[in-house]
Amino acid sequence: MQSVPGGASPASACLTQHVPTFDFSFTIDAPFAAVSAFHHDSTALKKLTPPPMFVQIHSMDPLAEGSITKFTVWAGPLPIHWTAEHSDVSDGGFTDTQTEGPMKRWVHTHRYIPIDDTSTEVTEHIEYEFGSGKNRVVGLLAFSKPALLGLFTYRKLRTRWDLRNA
Repeated sequence: MQSVPGGASPASACLTQHVPTFDFSFTIDAPFAAVSAFHHDSTALKKLTPPPMFVQIHSMDPLAEGSITKFTVWAGPLPIHWTAEHSDVSDGGFTDTQTEGPMKRWVHTHRYIPIDDTSTEVTEHIEYEFGSGKNRVVGLLAFSKPALLGLFTYRKLRTRWDLRNA
């Protein structure tokens, strides 16, 4: 059996797949505590969803380890049903993992890093894979890299607007 770079066999190399990622970060002129409180607020998801999309919350546990949120994102007339489970919850951020929805994989990590007493860096990291069939079409339309860039640019502007006097 031949080996591939790094000493792995061809069979094990085939099992290692590249998972697409999306990274976005920005600095906000607001203290760490204000940024953390904003993102932990139960109204944040609705605030951070750009028009013409809107979110319909079906159920939402308070943000905590293992909490669940069930919602529908409406992209015009297209409903995107989603269930997310939260983990790694702290003042410095959290991770939400899609447990039901259009994506084959969606793990979104939010982090807030204090820069000084009056500014904070917000970082977003998403690991994702598109589903198949109709879900693939939904994923490609709503969660392609250009769509994610637009979504997170809106979130940056909205966060800055809401925390402008924090």
